Amino acid sequence: MAEKLDKVDVVVVGMGWAGGIVSAEMAKAGKKVVALEKGADKTREDYIGVKDELRFDNRYQIMQELSGDTITSRNEIDETALPVRTMEDMQLGTGVGGASVHWAGASYRYWPYEFEIRSQTIDRYGEDKIPEDMNLQDWGITYDEMEKYYEKWEYTAGISGEQDPMAPERKKPWPNPPLKETPSLKLFKDAAKNLGLHPFQIAAGNLSQNYENPDGEQLNACMYCSFCTRAGCDFSAKSDPIATVVKTASRHDNFELRTRANVRRVLYDDDSKKATGVMYVDEATGDEYEQPADVVVLAAFAFSNNRLLMLSDIGEQYDPETKKGTIGRNFNGQYNSAFHGARGYFENEKFNLYMGAGALGAAVNDYAADNFDHSDLDFIGGGAIELRQYGFGAISSSGHVPGDTPSWGKEYKDKSLHYAYRSLVIWYTAITMSYWHNYLDLDPTYKDEYGDPLLRATYKFGDQERNIGKFGIEKCHEIMEEMGADIIEDGEVPDEFDHVYSGGHYTGGVVMGDDPETSAVNNYLQMWDVDNLFVVGGSAFPQFGGHHPTPTIGALAYRAAEGIEKYMEEGEQLATARGRKYI
Repeated sequence: MAEKLDKVDVVVVGMGWAGGIVSAEMAKAGKKVVALEKGADKTREDYIGVKDELRFDNRYQIMQELSGDTITSRNEIDETALPVRTMEDMQLGTGVGGASVHWAGASYRYWPYEFEIRSQTIDRYGEDKIPEDMNLQDWGITYDEMEKYYEKWEYTAGISGEQDPMAPERKKPWPNPPLKETPSLKLFKDAAKNLGLHPFQIAAGNLSQNYENPDGEQLNACMYCSFCTRAGCDFSAKSDPIATVVKTASRHDNFELRTRANVRRVLYDDDSKKATGVMYVDEATGDEYEQPADVVVLAAFAFSNNRLLMLSDIGEQYDPETKKGTIGRNFNGQYNSAFHGARGYFENEKFNLYMGAGALGAAVNDYAADNFDHSDLDFIGGGAIELRQYGFGAISSSGHVPGDTPSWGKEYKDKSLHYAYRSLVIWYTAITMSYWHNYLDLDPTYKDEYGDPLLRATYKFGDQERNIGKFGIEKCHEIMEEMGADIIEDGEVPDEFDHVYSGGHYTGGVVMGDDPETSAVNNYLQMWDVDNLFVVGGSAFPQFGGHHPTPTIGALAYRAAEGIEKYMEEGEQLATARGRKYI
């Protein structure tokens, strides 16, 4: 029997960027807030002295353990899904700060076109441009409406950047100047300019200088130590929730963080049509608790947000046969299979690739969004072409040799040493679309330690993914050739998604929009069906844009926090559905 605790104003599930932002904003507004994090407590001190490539790049010790807590995966609706068990295949964040503790830092806004992708595609190319099997939909919010939330997140995070020549003009400059330009980035930029493109330094969550954010949190200048991706920053030089919003929330006496608190259900009252709180297990003791609240915020990872709603029987589960229902609909994401490009080998150029930062890089957005004419192309949307200088590790850099090199022996060793400083990669971060056949539901076979079904992902490529991948490889090849590479090896577009989700960008399933028939939440991320339940994070993405997701997750969290305050004042739905109030 679960012990019932005292009621609070807001209970927040998950303490990454989404949960951290909502918690900080609610605490600043004077609300009584309890945040529940499934993983362990984490502070900056936990990441001091952890520059260990073997532990973090090869053994994934910062990631969620998948031996018990995972998803199942399949391509086709009639296949039996199997559990994903290896962290090489699926890298999920865990603990306070979530996945953004180990993110690289690349910070792009989504484009005006991407927020209104269906309507703008039809206006420019006609409805026939959209494949029949694609669930293409607008987000229910415009770029102009989103801009102030992007700006707020960027200033909280202290992003270092410069104006992208292709992007809409900013109302305020980036909080900090861009990171340093290295010889490899200059080579990329010069080649891009020669081809008539518009290169710029990638905006980075790796700080170019010491910075105090609007909440008074101090972040430090990046040391270019290379340990960003899959590692926590021990200098507070990376824009993460531990350095910013978690610290801000924790300064308030009306905020409480409980860790190792595994939320298993959202509690729901059928008479009032409202969430009444959550039920969770204290994994340190095994005790169960009910935490009542006026407002419930699911701000966990996309998989967890979807699964909690399904286990709690809230909302209508998406059915691919009827195409009805919204929970689990439009599962999408940016996997390694959505990164296409070319590797170049240079005989007479050497680069110091062992210094770097997660978002130290240059890009062009000439082939992003609808910045180029798609009339004669067999896909829509686009993405950035990037060259990054992450900073090599000794282990990961040892295998970059031309494809005709033997996999062992003297020649392999000689070429490994020769090309250690002489190979660069350019990639295209292609947009990823949603389809009627890609969705999330509960697995009928596999269960967790509590006897609850695992989440099941059904996903396969559409023609769009193959076509845009081939286009991206061609464009990367052109730039690499202009850079003067002696050998260029193009990437390959796989025929099909191979059941595993290499990477960490997974979105959709509780998508936002202006129509309750095709969206689960409105543009404040408030559920249409349960007006005191907000579902915040990447689960709201109707499609995955052609850029990395973190800034958009942060911006939407600020939008949701504003909505929660408005709801607590007004007590009703905050957004209209296709021009009418939705009750």
